[in-house]
Amino acid sequence: MLAAEFPDLRVGEAVDGVAAFQKLQAASYDLILLDLTLPGEGGLLLLRRMRREFPAIPVLVVSMHPADQFAQRALQAGAVGYVTKGADPRELVRAVRTALAGGRHVPRELEEAARLVADPPKHEVLSDREYQVLRMIGAGRTVSEISAELGLSVKTISTYRARILDKLKLRTSAELIHYAVVNGLVP
Repeated sequence: MLAAEFPDLRVGEAVDGVAAFQKLQAASYDLILLDLTLPGEGGLLLLRRMRREFPAIPVLVVSMHPADQFAQRALQAGAVGYVTKGADPRELVRAVRTALAGGRHVPRELEEAARLVADPPKHEVLSDREYQVLRMIGAGRTVSEISAELGLSVKTISTYRARILDKLKLRTSAELIHYAVVNGLVP
């Protein structure tokens, strides 16, 4: 559908962040469609890096994650919009048009969530990496598994876990898992 709506757009596809940066350095693009679940450094960190290194190219996040889980963080990290993969294809077309015109596409779910700003959830104080680790712990992954997947040491992941416990005022991994499940942070 996008190809028919935007026949002049140059399309490039990448399987991970490294490949994405190679393509961005090799050719010029009008817009980046970013999936937050690319392997490697993590979608939000990748988004921040793209905005730093290619500030003139707008980034529209297209993700399988519900807007209430990631849209606010993506917009804060520099995305010009957020669309879930399950959204009506016309919404994606509208979001692309808005981004190409220099605007922002805010999903309806986020507009509704804006009402909660007066009482944000406790996990909003976490850094992007801490949030990523919280979601992984919530999904039942061990510190060793998270370490291997993110390419970080077990000690680093343990430090993130300790910071998360402290910031959320929790004591155990069981409480972290419960928190993640209750707050809908586990896919």
